[in-house]
Amino acid sequence: MTKADLVDEVSRATDLSRKDSEVIVEALFDSVVKALKNSDKLEVRGFGSFRIRKRKARQGRNPKTGEKVDVPEKKVPYFKPSKELKDLINLSS
Repeated sequence: MTKADLVDEVSRATDLSRKDSEVIVEALFDSVVKALKNSDKLEVRGFGSFRIRKRKARQGRNPKTGEKVDVPEKKVPYFKPSKELKDLINLSS
């Protein structure tokens, strides 16, 4: 599913125009990004939680040359699905 598909789905479910639905989807994504940038945890009950995990600095290897490369510490987004979401997905299988 793409972002455009999600906008269409919101538009159908709410009887709003596509433009209004796009504003809603954009606001949702902007809120998630803003919370993660502030290192806040975002939890949606029944769906899951978004948080930031830190990856330690390490030494990697350039696959082309085999040369060792220092990889700096960085933050990565992480999503943990809720038990309800996992159960819903497994029921439909």
